[in-house]
Amino acid sequence: MTPAARLSAAIELIDTIERDRVPAAKALKEWGTAHRFAGSGDRAAIAGLVWDVLRRFSSSAYLMDSDTARARLIGMLRLERDMDTATMAALFDGSRFAPAPLTEAEQAALSQRSLKHAPASIAGDYPEWLDSHLAKVFGDDRIAEAMAMASRAPLDLRVNTLKSNRDKVLKALAHLHAKPTPWSPNGLRIELSADARNPGIQAEEDFIKGGVEVQDEGSQLAALFTAAKPGEQVIDLCAGAGGKTLALAALMQGKGRLIATDRDKRQLMPIHERLSRAGVHNADVRTPKGEADPLADISATADLVVIDAPCTGTGTWRRNPDAKWRMRPGALEIRLKDQAEVLERAVPLVKAGGRIAYITCSVLSEENNEQVRAFIAKHPEFSALPPEQTASVLWDKAEQFAQAALQSDEGWLMTPRRTGTDGFFVSVLKKVG
Repeated sequence: MTPAARLSAAIELIDTIERDRVPAAKALKEWGTAHRFAGSGDRAAIAGLVWDVLRRFSSSAYLMDSDTARARLIGMLRLERDMDTATMAALFDGSRFAPAPLTEAEQAALSQRSLKHAPASIAGDYPEWLDSHLAKVFGDDRIAEAMAMASRAPLDLRVNTLKSNRDKVLKALAHLHAKPTPWSPNGLRIELSADARNPGIQAEEDFIKGGVEVQDEGSQLAALFTAAKPGEQVIDLCAGAGGKTLALAALMQGKGRLIATDRDKRQLMPIHERLSRAGVHNADVRTPKGEADPLADISATADLVVIDAPCTGTGTWRRNPDAKWRMRPGALEIRLKDQAEVLERAVPLVKAGGRIAYITCSVLSEENNEQVRAFIAKHPEFSALPPEQTASVLWDKAEQFAQAALQSDEGWLMTPRRTGTDGFFVSVLKKVG
């Protein structure tokens, strides 16, 4: 496919996503199935265009003073890819399979309009109803923070220290241009361009043999901040597919007792194969059966309970940009109830002197600081560990991290703009001994 034909395909897809309210990933998959002639490079390039439009969904329409799929694509090419009008005009030439030529109105918008006076939610590309929530956390920096959350995310990997080390995997993945992550001692990063194909990590020998896992650096740091130790009894209460479970197992060096469970047993399906591949032998996966409590035999014996809490996912917008446009105010209320409930479930499991690590992939105060304060008010036997204490696991990078991340009495908030990670909140709550 020519570059111009790819633009036409992207316009068609954007129109489908908006008109039919279908998730972008589903629309892209169905388009690929229906257009077998499109090669992998074409599909990657078209997907890159679609995801970038969703990242710039509001600002592109504002720039062009039009909310059509075509206008959003043109606006994105200027805002996200910094494409000049002449280059655009060469692509929008009306030839076979190419988009129609730029109109006078479109050319005028490109030359005369800007985001200088755009409302914060438009300049930052997020739903207007979230403006007050983001202002509460970031104040006047919310546009810059939101723009960073709308940027493209790299591919982050975590080296599994049960089977390998970072230097060894770095050499093995040199052909993918992997580099060490800034903060995590076991992290690797692969930067991806807008049109990049999936690097196929799952086909790499190091992945197949369990030496490396896909995991955002922020998630890696969240696991590190729990300070899980060899010999401890650790419960991963919202284990899901097992990303943090695997990281906890590596911290425990295969020693101690690691219990993984989740209210939704369907989420646990991938964890068994992942644990096996990673060489984890001290994990006990407890799948819920009916109404029975899979942790009924545990009472005040856990050294650590990790809660990767259900949340709005605002911190992962750069990986799933269409999710923010489908998010509704009611979703936040539901998540707040879910979080309070799972925190309550953790309380009777923790022994005196033990701790709860409360983690979200959200940047909203309601799900983070306010949720922790409400929990401590209800359970005064718990107190939040000073953030600088939890970050001490970063050794020589702890001071730099403290300057980059947002620190509060309740814990750490990481953001794409500040730490180069997804948005993650981490609070470690210790039970009075």
